[in-house]
Amino acid sequence: MEPIKIGVVSCSGEDCLGGTISRLATRKILERIRLGESSVTICLPLFIAGGEEERDFAKDYPTITVDGCNKYCARRATEKLSGKVTDTIQVGEIIGEEIATGSALSTRNLTPEHHQMADKVAEEISIKFDRIVEGNFKK
Repeated sequence: MEPIKIGVVSCSGEDCLGGTISRLATRKILERIRLGESSVTICLPLFIAGGEEERDFAKDYPTITVDGCNKYCARRATEKLSGKVTDTIQVGEIIGEEIATGSALSTRNLTPEHHQMADKVAEEISIKFDRIVEGNFKK
């Protein structure tokens, strides 16, 4: 059986901590937790700017959006340009809205607590991956 390809569209926001945590969690999924699986990250700015390959991927394959705050920019853009997403994570629901909307930090200034937050978000992404794979989802 061919592995299911899954796309992850992460927040690209630089205005709040939730954006940073969403990108860290997405990288952990693709480079550590789900390494070797047929999963890709979709560049949100390129997707919005007209990247046809990214848009087609999100149309044809299950896609999870990881939003850094309750504005849901990643989900909203993906659904507007490629159709309904398979699942969504909003970082504030995991680490708390006040923390997620707090000031952004350079990755050089992240503390072990920030990395633990990214781990929690990565765990939630992994759970959603499992649900998609177990359900043998086809878009």
